[in-house]
Amino acid sequence: MSSTAIVNIATLVTNDPSLGASPLGPVRDAAVVMDGDRIVWTGETSKAPATDNRVDAEGRAVIPGFVDSHSHLVFAGDRTEEFNARMSGRPYGAGGIRTTVAATRAASDAELEANLTRLLTEALRQGTTTLETKSGYGLTAEDEARALRLAARHTDEVTYLGAHIVAPEYADDPAGYVALVTGAMLDACAPHARWIDVFCEKGAFDGDQARAVLTAGRAKGLHPRVHANQLSHGPGVQLAVELDAASADHCTHLTAPDVDALANSRTVATLLPGAEFSTRAEWPDARRLIDAGVTVALSTDCNPGSSFTSSVPFCIALAVRDMGMTPDEALWSATAGGAAALRRTDIGRLTPGARADLVLLDAPSHVHLAYRPGVPLVGGVWRHGVRVL
Repeated sequence: MSSTAIVNIATLVTNDPSLGASPLGPVRDAAVVMDGDRIVWTGETSKAPATDNRVDAEGRAVIPGFVDSHSHLVFAGDRTEEFNARMSGRPYGAGGIRTTVAATRAASDAELEANLTRLLTEALRQGTTTLETKSGYGLTAEDEARALRLAARHTDEVTYLGAHIVAPEYADDPAGYVALVTGAMLDACAPHARWIDVFCEKGAFDGDQARAVLTAGRAKGLHPRVHANQLSHGPGVQLAVELDAASADHCTHLTAPDVDALANSRTVATLLPGAEFSTRAEWPDARRLIDAGVTVALSTDCNPGSSFTSSVPFCIALAVRDMGMTPDEALWSATAGGAAALRRTDIGRLTPGARADLVLLDAPSHVHLAYRPGVPLVGGVWRHGVRVL
């Protein structure tokens, strides 16, 4: 292993609130030192220790690598026609998932893995160094297990989502499908996953069904996550809090008790503005959540139907423009917030002991991520202390 210092950083975002009034813990005229796969020192460039290697940031900003805690990358096929129709006025509903299910079942392992790695590489080029991804487009025990097995080759953050929608074969027997998801399918999938998720929504699974799925998964050692309150008011957020889910994701339609429940729990509200952008739906009210004291994460929801973007910078720009977040809040939510949604303390920050995952921006400040939307500002990426871009 060798040590590397990045010096002459205009603004280093550490996400260490002890360094100042801002939760971002910014350091000006800064340096950061990596040794192997860990951060070992941060501070002013003039005080940086000697290292084996030295990189001159030339007055640019350095931020933690983005932590994308919600995506659906194991799939085949394309839903361009659905998107085109939706942009022409057709509303979004859960049923379009069936199109991707058919294509995914028909694809080979090699085809699914090639698409997965393409999207992971695409995300990495845009600064994402940790990425969670789910199953959910197989809906048979065999297809769900192979999705998770493929995903686990490329990320530690793998989620079993057999309860995405009721499989077509069980359209007239949803109870039978829940029995499969909590029985043989769970047995096949649990060895390959860390998390269990459920789409608690009209047209997918109601509160009782979602509770059955999540409690069965928890009994197998999988920790809950919930697709909650995306399309309408419902029981998803309250269920997530009740079961100590790491994250309630979407959180678009919330009551005051929902917000209070989140604020008084460990459950993170993960907001996914790419979905609202791509479905022309109502934006989540991030300002309401943050002001209530809720921990908020910001992720892409990359999937072929409702949010086909792998760009966290794009989602940051949307959150600042349309969800009431400041640039500081959006960046924190896309890094430290994502880490909280994965119950991780080793990522999402640049402090001694953290994993050396960081991004060099072609800009003097992280504010440019929202200030210059759509511009490729990622000029360098280090993952596990190794420069990969």
